[in-house]
Amino acid sequence: MLYSNFSSVVSSSSSCRLQGRFHLNEMHKAGDVVLGGTFRIHFFSVLPDLSFTSDPQQPTCHSFDVVGFRRVQTMAFTIDEINRNSNLLPNVTLGYSLYDNCVKLGIAFRAVLSAVSGKEEQIILDETCAGTPPVIGIVGDPFSAHSTAISPVLGLYRVPMVSYLATCSCLSDRQKYPSFFRTIPSDAFQVKAIIQILKRFGWSWTGLLVSDDDYGLHAARSFQSDLPNSGGGCLAYFELLPWGNDPDKLRRIVDVMRKSTARVVIVFAHESYMMNLMEEVVRQNVTGLQWISTEVWTTATVFQTPDLMPYLAGTLGIAIRRGEIPGFREFLLQMLPDLHHNNSYGNSMVNQFWEFTFQCRFAPPPSDWIEAGGTLCTGQEKLEDVETELLDVSDLRQEYNVYKAVYALAYALDDMLQCEPGRGPFSGHSCGNLKELEPWQLVYYLEKVNFTTTFGDQVSFDENGDVLAIYDVMNWLQLPDGRIKVQNVGEVKGEELTIDEDKIFWNFKSKKPPRSVCSESCPPGTRMARKKGEPVCCFDCIPCSEGEISNTTNAMECTSCPEDLWSSPQRDHCVPKKTEFLSYHEPLGIGLTAASLLGTCMCAIVMGIFIYHYSTPIVRANNSELSFLLLVSLKLCFLCSLLFIGYPRLWTCQLRHAAFGISFVLCVSCILVKTMVVLAVFKASKPGGGASLKWFGVLQQRGTVIVLTSVQAAICTAWIVSASPTPYKNTQYYNDKIVYECAAGSTIGFAVLLGYIGLLALLSCLIAFIARNLPDSFNEANLITFSMLIFCAVWVAFVPAYISSPGKYADAVEVFAILASSFGLLLALFGPKCYIILLRPERNTKKAIMGRGIQT
Repeated sequence: MLYSNFSSVVSSSSSCRLQGRFHLNEMHKAGDVVLGGTFRIHFFSVLPDLSFTSDPQQPTCHSFDVVGFRRVQTMAFTIDEINRNSNLLPNVTLGYSLYDNCVKLGIAFRAVLSAVSGKEEQIILDETCAGTPPVIGIVGDPFSAHSTAISPVLGLYRVPMVSYLATCSCLSDRQKYPSFFRTIPSDAFQVKAIIQILKRFGWSWTGLLVSDDDYGLHAARSFQSDLPNSGGGCLAYFELLPWGNDPDKLRRIVDVMRKSTARVVIVFAHESYMMNLMEEVVRQNVTGLQWISTEVWTTATVFQTPDLMPYLAGTLGIAIRRGEIPGFREFLLQMLPDLHHNNSYGNSMVNQFWEFTFQCRFAPPPSDWIEAGGTLCTGQEKLEDVETELLDVSDLRQEYNVYKAVYALAYALDDMLQCEPGRGPFSGHSCGNLKELEPWQLVYYLEKVNFTTTFGDQVSFDENGDVLAIYDVMNWLQLPDGRIKVQNVGEVKGEELTIDEDKIFWNFKSKKPPRSVCSESCPPGTRMARKKGEPVCCFDCIPCSEGEISNTTNAMECTSCPEDLWSSPQRDHCVPKKTEFLSYHEPLGIGLTAASLLGTCMCAIVMGIFIYHYSTPIVRANNSELSFLLLVSLKLCFLCSLLFIGYPRLWTCQLRHAAFGISFVLCVSCILVKTMVVLAVFKASKPGGGASLKWFGVLQQRGTVIVLTSVQAAICTAWIVSASPTPYKNTQYYNDKIVYECAAGSTIGFAVLLGYIGLLALLSCLIAFIARNLPDSFNEANLITFSMLIFCAVWVAFVPAYISSPGKYADAVEVFAILASSFGLLLALFGPKCYIILLRPERNTKKAIMGRGIQT
């Protein structure tokens, strides 16, 4: 396959030979089908100098990683479990070729190419170049940076690569990585999970620290795009953690953290980046922060030390889904070293673990080992007798992902082998088989694989090779004895966050979640106004204007209330507008009503006086019938004012102006006729003037009053029929009130009504003015003149006052004008007569009345 990548040459048309072999830490088991794997077994490596003048030395690895070796054993156990399962891949034995990547891309590349090229020195090719490849798939690599470099090469040959730890969202690109799969969720899902946690606790103002590599940069890109779109807040600062110990840069970053108002810090970085950062955090003693960790360091024991607990206790983090692997611990206890492979490389992983754990060396030992007091390994040492992380299977996370990755490849292979010839998915409905297995065929079945683990988790891949996002939410709990317990407090499954807040340990005096916001939420009744030049999370809260409300927290805009509603004092909901009309229950209405009733009573009293003294000359003078009719009309004038008080209804709106107009025309008509009678009587007293009285007899007087009043009745009828006054809710006068009033319907109708009354009043005033100098026996003309002057003055003043008065005050002005003019007429016309009748009866005689005329 990839022999050309190893500087292999074709020795003949039917064979090719390996030209060299890499020195790698590896572990193998033969099988009908072999799976490859790359793991971190050592923390560090030393690469030789490249002089390009001779073959370079092989790299060396040191600092054994027991936890990484446990993942190697997980794959070995899983393959052993599958081989013992008669229902999965029956009659097929799986093998493995496992390699150490030593946390270096170059070594990881060597390992993968060694796996896919195989161990045979020479391969004989048949005419079709067909045959089972050395490995049908790779489990690994654990690092995103390694996977982004290796997967495109394997993708050229469609060799499936199933990573258990590479989380970079960039690996979801099927164009670049067509054969890449993973059993750990992408960082895109992890970012969304963290955003859900931020939203759950209301942390909208956060800091973001990322490592300066593919893992950190892609996570930062996803975070910066998803955070604003999801409404989760915004970043107070964003910093790249340097690779290695850069004191100046770390000092600046921690100084930013210390000065920022953000109390929540999110870190997307591997352990090595975090170690350097925490040294500076401790040096500057930056406490009071809520740390949010990602899956790469949430469960890292290197930070769970008493020295760091004042700073990191209470950390909330996303962790890889924990699983259980039954029988795994028993499998580990059965592990024994291979005494026949004591070389530093080759099938040597178990031996290296043995030497690290028991602090011994296999024969032959290094030259000075025995002299220094070292012991030799016998292979009979017991793992139960030592404390080793290898046997801690209580918190299997990355191991569980390895377990699922191996099973995914096994189920895909099993599905392929169960294909019925003639009904297959490939060209000509063919099926894949072990003798002519192509890696791309396995990729096809991997895309469709779907199974459930013994722990109950369903495993399948989407169109990008990603699994369903399932995370555990972890919290660092500080125990009373100073130890740290990383406890599970929740779960993120897809878009659903489940969390038990009562279990969370908060490293604050309040023992409650911290507040981390740039600006406090705007309460209902206000709207947000962004601060210029600052992130969207920084804003001022502006109260809504009158007539506008906001009934949600952090409203962007205030909404206007409907026309008949108004904003509450708190501006958080709309309330019915206050209604205003001239009411019987308010002081103004009560006063006007009292005045109206007083005038009515006064009219009734005067009428009673006139009736009682009907036979007296002063009552009978100048047509007593008109006087009584005048009193009735005045009573109606007083009573019609009550129609202007109270809630406007259709019938009151129609009746008020009609009653007012007809009552006043009746009143003024009576006065006009009385004035004309006075003038006629005076003319009749002169020689030859007797003929003038025939036109002012009782019937003519009645007829004149009826005709004049009928004209007003006709005007009112035409007005009501053509454009009837109706109740109207006026919202123009006040913003916060609705004025209930009667719309005139027709301004012309109202003007004609008033104009007709004014015409009669002016005519009466003019005739009375002409008759003002008549003899005293006919001095009622003076009273009429004075009353008409009062009447005209009131109504002339009424017009501008009515126009300028808003709402109920317009009605009050009209009522006042009605009452004032009515009182003026009543007092001016009937006051002097009542005075004579009640207080000066000696003047209420025909002789006295005639005598006044003689004296004058």
